[in-house]
Amino acid sequence: MLDAVKDLRFLFLGTGTSGGIPVIACDCAACTSDDPRDRRTRQGAAVLWTDADGHERCVLIDTTPDLREQALRHDLRRCDAILFTHSHVDHVFGLDEVRRFNAVMKAPIDIYADEHTMQALRRVYRHIFDKNSNINDSFVATLIPRPLEPELPIDLHGLRFTPIRLLHGKMPILGFRIEAAPDVRVAHAPPLPLAYCTDTSGIPTETWAYLEGLDTLVLDGLRQRHHPTHFTIDRAVDHALQIGARRTWLVHIAHEVLHSEVDQTLPEGIALAYDALMLSADHEGPAPEPVRQTKSAPIEPPGH
Repeated sequence: MLDAVKDLRFLFLGTGTSGGIPVIACDCAACTSDDPRDRRTRQGAAVLWTDADGHERCVLIDTTPDLREQALRHDLRRCDAILFTHSHVDHVFGLDEVRRFNAVMKAPIDIYADEHTMQALRRVYRHIFDKNSNINDSFVATLIPRPLEPELPIDLHGLRFTPIRLLHGKMPILGFRIEAAPDVRVAHAPPLPLAYCTDTSGIPTETWAYLEGLDTLVLDGLRQRHHPTHFTIDRAVDHALQIGARRTWLVHIAHEVLHSEVDQTLPEGIALAYDALMLSADHEGPAPEPVRQTKSAPIEPPGH
């Protein structure tokens, strides 16, 4: 058994839909709410931990258009890898922001995506992936593309991330089962194993095996009204009860949902997530306000 992964935290960077909440030019109850849980940036997450060598690690799940705001809010100072669920704008249009992590770490960043998503990233971010064609020698992100295949896990600094197939309407996308890598101890297991399933309207038969034995389930729960490419809250609750995780958090929440009203109607063990919610072995609630450093500490390169 190898040394432990320590201080594991799962951070909800954003929990909103593609337009964010408040929505532009909307006066609904959620968009005008003074409850901070109703302010939802675009859906994304970060997994933070200390590896067996004592180095801080951070893996992002998707790069939302709000990534700069999210990183500043939580004082994120590194990015060891990025896992992409799919190619939609609200999940990839913050990729340009990670160039700052390159500069701070003085190292490239591995990005993991399925073939369809990687092709979309190369098309949209040609200035990154085909830098030599840029007219000017611009400051762009330095990325190392790495392929993902459903059910083929990748191990990153002591944690295992297994891509799992989900359906976003007719579009196959990826979720992730996150747990300790084989022969690695995790100091205080919760919130692992964790399954991250955003933008979901269907779970293929072969995926259900990867949703067994979960401590934490993160599951799409858009709103009460039907949507062709997302679970309604009722359908999400039905699936969560079948999966049986100790704790389920609903995400990708629309502005039709007022947190204080809907959250109290959910079954025990199921709740609406919110921006800046942090899960760890001894904490389940808003992430502590970061203490800004006056001088940056040395940054450990990601390593490959």
